[in-house]
Amino acid sequence: MKRLLPAVLLTLTAQGTLAQSGTYAARLLTPETALKATHAALEDCRKRGHQVAAAVVDRSGVAQAMLRDRFAGPHTVNTAINKGYTAISFRVETLELAKQTQSGMPSSGVRLIPNVVAVGGGVLIQAAGTTLGAIGISGAPSGELDEACAKAGIAAIRDEIDF
Repeated sequence: MKRLLPAVLLTLTAQGTLAQSGTYAARLLTPETALKATHAALEDCRKRGHQVAAAVVDRSGVAQAMLRDRFAGPHTVNTAINKGYTAISFRVETLELAKQTQSGMPSSGVRLIPNVVAVGGGVLIQAAGTTLGAIGISGAPSGELDEACAKAGIAAIRDEIDF
């Protein structure tokens, strides 16, 4: 047994399994970029005639920027943040998650997890195959409209995040 252990360690190290660093570098949105995305999304919804809250969460699901238009309902603040949190947690747009977790579906129980909002309006912010965070919009008449505003927010920062 003593002779087998060094051989296994040598094999694992040669394959890179144990030779990896204990850390990794991660790309993060700046607060300014997160705020720019929320502002652009809010403006897009305004042009469509909707008063909303827009929030960007970082790659851990923590709110990084949030704006609420003057007549958006008080519930929209937490809902926007939680839509972003949901998108980043499940690595899927919340409109798609809503379809996957409908009543009677095998994953319907996901909707019972605290802070999960399986309604359209949460969209991942990605660049070059890397997830940087997510944007959540709440307050438009439908999840599809919330999602359209979220995508406008991402489009506004695309040049800054593409790498």
